[in-house]
Amino acid sequence: MSTSARRPEPTAPPGRTERIRAAILAAAEQVFLRDGFVGASMDDVARLAGSSKQTVYKHFGSKEALFIDLVTSMTATTGDPVGHEAADASGEPAVNLTALAIEMLDAVLTPRILRLRRLVIGEANRFPELGKALFEHGPARAIAGVERRLATWIEAGTLPQHETGTAAEHFNWLVMGAPLNSAMLLGDDAIFSSTQRQAHAKTAVAALLRSIGASAPP
Repeated sequence: MSTSARRPEPTAPPGRTERIRAAILAAAEQVFLRDGFVGASMDDVARLAGSSKQTVYKHFGSKEALFIDLVTSMTATTGDPVGHEAADASGEPAVNLTALAIEMLDAVLTPRILRLRRLVIGEANRFPELGKALFEHGPARAIAGVERRLATWIEAGTLPQHETGTAAEHFNWLVMGAPLNSAMLLGDDAIFSSTQRQAHAKTAVAALLRSIGASAPP
């Protein structure tokens, strides 16, 4: 195979349609998080996006559809930086899981994502699709990533045999429970600091490892 054949194809710049959609979603984030679903104006979205209201409706169909797409986009993008890939079998589980726990907290405990979560909860009865989108791209995605890591370490002999699905669910809530409850119910002033997140992550990892019969770090 020639060198030119092995060279990866360059990534094409986003087309006009993608740029318009991205601008509308960015504008919608500002408007919906500021005004809520009921108070949000499609005129405001169009103005901030530099488009007409007709263009907004052409791309998203309705205010409801735009809201659902926004929730899906924000939660998916927030989850991207978090390491959901399978673990390196040569890595140390405690170190890897601690880093992952901190990344999970950093992804969720941002004011814009907390505002989105509060907004989705407030509209869950009206739009059950919102809760489903947030769950699938948030907790469910994180839990699946943890389960893949645990399975990799079991196969490598680094961790003892255990029920990876249950352990991954427990780990997700060990990590997210207290910090997320504080931030959601007590406001942005109650968001865990960087130091608190590190300490909390280490405690969560130690609890998980003890629960599956593995040695926890000192």
